[in-house]
Order: sequence, then C-alpha cells, then structure tokens
Amino acid sequence: MAIWDKDPEGEDIFAPRPAQPDADVQNQSLAELAVDSGIIDISPSTQSIEIVTDTVTNKIVSPTTEVADQNQTRRSNYSRRDSLRGESFDQPEPAAMLTADRLIDTSSRFRPAPEGGLRKFVYYLSLKSINLGDSLKVRERKALDLRISSSIGAGSRFVPVLTRKGGVGKTTVTTLLGMALALTREDRVIAIDANPDRGTLAERISKSTRFTVRDVVNRAAAIDGFSDFSTMVSRDVTRLDVLASDSDPMLSEAFNEGDYNVVADMAARYYSIVLTDCGTGIVHSVMRPTLQRANTLVIVSGGSVDEARLASETLTWLEANGYGDLVRNAVVALNTATQATELVKLDEIEQHFKTRVRAVVRIPYDRALAAGSVIKFNELKPGTRQAARELAALVVDGLANPRS
Repeated sequence: MAIWDKDPEGEDIFAPRPAQPDADVQNQSLAELAVDSGIIDISPSTQSIEIVTDTVTNKIVSPTTEVADQNQTRRSNYSRRDSLRGESFDQPEPAAMLTADRLIDTSSRFRPAPEGGLRKFVYYLSLKSINLGDSLKVRERKALDLRISSSIGAGSRFVPVLTRKGGVGKTTVTTLLGMALALTREDRVIAIDANPDRGTLAERISKSTRFTVRDVVNRAAAIDGFSDFSTMVSRDVTRLDVLASDSDPMLSEAFNEGDYNVVADMAARYYSIVLTDCGTGIVHSVMRPTLQRANTLVIVSGGSVDEARLASETLTWLEANGYGDLVRNAVVALNTATQATELVKLDEIEQHFKTRVRAVVRIPYDRALAAGSVIKFNELKPGTRQAARELAALVVDGLANPRS
C-alpha cells in the first residue's frame, strides 16, 4: 500500500507506508516472543496464569487460569487452629490431635452436678437438663483446694514456723497449717516439734505414741521403712503426723544441730512437706540447719505492739544473717487472739509486714484455740478454718520452686 506525501520543499512525492500485519501474524509474533510454557505471576498473591502453547505451530492454543485458594495450602505440620480455618495437610492427622479439649463435651448438661442448695435441686428436678453450676462460694472453695493440693515437685519441702517471742500462738499456727495441708493434699505432711523449751505441739492433737525426736535419733539405724517410722508419730484425723519433742526439759536442751539433721533426713524420706515448730531461741544451734533446709518461712506475730515489733525484728535478724531470700518469700501469720488486740490498729501492723514479706494472713480469735487443748479442725469456726486454708495455700505457692 502507498500514499502521497510532501517533501520538505512542498513537492508531492509517492512514498510507501509500512504494511500492518494481520491478526494471524500478530499471534504468530506473540507466540514467537513468548516464553516457554510456565507460570507467570501477576500479583504477590498465590494467583497464577498458565500459558499453554502448541508444540508444532508454536501458537497459544488454550490459556487456562488457576487461582490457588490460600486456605487450601497443603502442609505437613499439623495445627488444630489451622485445621479449624480450613487448611488441608498432605499427611494423615496424627493421634496427638485427639486431645481431651477437642473430644469431651463441656456443655452445661455434662458438667458435674452443682453442690447443695437450690442449684442442685433444679439440676435433678430438670432431669439433669438444667445445670446452673456451682455458686461463687463453692467455686472459691474449690479454687483454694486446687492451690493447696497443687504439685510442689519431687523431694521434700521444709517450712519452719518461728518468732522471737513466746506465747504468740506459734504452736497453734503450726497445727492449723499442718491440718489444712494434710486435709486437702494427697501426699504426706508432718510437723516436728523442735522447740528446746519443752514444746507442746503433740498436745494439740490426739497423742497416740510416747516416742519423741530423741527416740528417732537413737533408733535411726533400725528404721527400715515408713511403717517403722509411723509408729513414732501421732496421726490426727486430718492425716497430719506429729513428732513430739522430749517432755524432759533437760533432754530438750540437749537436742542439737546434729540431732535435728538426723530427724530431718528421716522425715525427708517419707514426707513431702515438713513443718518445724521452732523455739524462741533464734540463735539456738537447731536454728541453723532449720533455716538452711527451709524453702519458705511462716513468721508468727501477735496483735500487740511488742509482739509485732519482735516479729519484725525476727525478719531483720534473718536479713542480716544471709536469709533475705527467705524473708521475701515468707508469710506472716497475724494471730489476733492475743491480749489487747482490740486496742491495736491491726491494719497498720498488716501494712508494715506487707512491705517486708510476700503475704500476711490474720488468724481470728477462736475459743477452741484459746483453750490450749486438742484442736479439732472441723469444730473450729468457719473463719478460723478459712484463715488456716488461706495460710496453707500461700505456703504451697511459695514451695513451687526448690530453694537453691
């Protein structure tokens, strides 16, 4: 094809125009310039276009588009969350995916029956189709039970109960703590009376044997198992075992560091938690191995001014002698059953100790405790039992990790 055109001086000239290729030639050129069959990415996503060409004519014969769904990506590492999102995997599902959380129906009709009262009545009246669950009070009690019974790892944990002043209820607190622990936990709990001033720990439960710490020391080589050791302790109905101190004050004073180590090693064989009712003599030779073995402490304070001050001075002495870690992990039991408690601002005492230790628990006045006789845990006031359980939970919280 040709056209008339003009030269720069205005003369008409005859010039050919380049011919336009037809559609077949365009396709042929595209085919010649195109890359071999493959995938051409058109976006950062997983979408792709596959171009198919005829191997003889080298022309595009059937363009196809495959859009890969992101949710259908095949993987080998199984995940329950990814499976719920619809992802597929290139291997069969392993048995580890059959977990209790996945398989067990936790709807209300399969929950345990609520405890007591109207909720339990509605549950059975509706033929177990309506389950309102436990009340807040019951849920709190179960949560406290769970804390007290939680695992503390392998080996024994030692918990001394001490203070520098006598008469503040140290032996009573040891007994309450031991009963609360033994009543809820499934492992063994023992309380050892290491008071060199003729302790009275064994008199707080129904005494069933005359053996004392001195007998354990003298017969240690002959004790061949728990059945032998259990004959030397008195067991309460709560399953708390108590090893008494010597009734003779002269023998009690003779109970020294080596003797305590023998008794403690023996108790560590058979018990998970070992409570030690310490005497007021904080510089007594027994105190050193007691503190060296301790995983946490319970410091007992009365509700009077001098009792609170002496308890705080006990913490100061411990810090000054290298037991600062025990002080920070300690729990103060504030016994409000001592004299003149009603005249003292207990909130101020409690606030003081909270700046020094991990927690503070108030032990309320209870006539059954003030009598100084055998303690029957189930006959105590509800507030007293609750305080003992809170103390037990806090102690177990501090026993989770062994002390280095």
